[in-house]
Amino acid sequence: MKSIFLFFTAIVLVSCSTAKLADQDHLSHRIDSLIQVKNPRVFNGVVLVSKNGKSMYEKAYGFSNRDQQTKLRMDDEFSSMSIAKQITATLVMLQVEKGTIELQKPIGIYLKDLKYDWVNKVTVHHLLNNSSGIDAWELKDQLLFEPGTQFKYSNIGYGTLGRILESATGKTYEMLVTELFAKCGMNNSFYPNSQNQLKLVNSYAMTKNGISVVNEFPYSQDLYPGSHLIINVRDLAKWNDMIHNGKILKEESYQKMIQYSITDAHPLFGEKEIGYGYGLRINDKAGIYEIGHTGFSPPAGFTAVNLYYPEEKISVTVLENQATDDFDIAYYFEQAIRNMVVNSNSKIKK
Repeated sequence: MKSIFLFFTAIVLVSCSTAKLADQDHLSHRIDSLIQVKNPRVFNGVVLVSKNGKSMYEKAYGFSNRDQQTKLRMDDEFSSMSIAKQITATLVMLQVEKGTIELQKPIGIYLKDLKYDWVNKVTVHHLLNNSSGIDAWELKDQLLFEPGTQFKYSNIGYGTLGRILESATGKTYEMLVTELFAKCGMNNSFYPNSQNQLKLVNSYAMTKNGISVVNEFPYSQDLYPGSHLIINVRDLAKWNDMIHNGKILKEESYQKMIQYSITDAHPLFGEKEIGYGYGLRINDKAGIYEIGHTGFSPPAGFTAVNLYYPEEKISVTVLENQATDDFDIAYYFEQAIRNMVVNSNSKIKK
């Protein structure tokens, strides 16, 4: 009787394993077919889908240098674009754990050189969830709305968080990022400086007039905490595993990052508004539970998407060294790959 039980158990295990392999093969075939598509635009980048830290699909497609026809590799380095926001948010939460930063304190406590009237009502929390009312790109005398009442994406708001980190710790933002990446074993990711900026793959701006190489990165350093770190796709998969599985922050800190009181719509995730936590979009509206962020800049020539599905421990990262000024198709491949993973036999559920 025992031998019969073991026999049928083995059959079940083999069947499950075979089904998983079939699902993985099906997903790989579909992504392979997708990235061959030429219309409405071409794909040029890297894709990595992993589960429990193990690769399910990875491929580099296209060129790091179009003129020289140099092929992209999985270990090439891209701009993180706005994925940098979750790195900065994590650095803030690490300081919250130490007591050097308080989420509900007004930012004027940390940045005494800021002379705007609103520094005493905008808090660290408001900056983290983009509800501060600060303009997207520059600090101004007037806020766009009362802090905490609306969502307004603000890169300079995250730049301000970088300054708060420096004030609270006595270290440069570069030092803090470097220490965090080292702690996470992200050995091919960096804060941009004059040396490692050269590690970036060439990037390309796509317009109705054609594709042109970006000769000079368009963002200043004060925007890097929200807009630009040098990142590797495998390092981002490693980051997803660590940040979402209690390997960097305490559980209480992590839960604060993924809770939300403010919502916003983004086309990658569908038409409905979803939550915005601390440098992370929280999608619990479509029968799945999905945490992630996007990044996109035609002047910089980079497109980035980084997603995580906690129940299945699946990570999806797509980085392109090109960006189009036609926003309707900016995330064409990224959205299709996301949908394939969500709708695959992995059965990601809410």
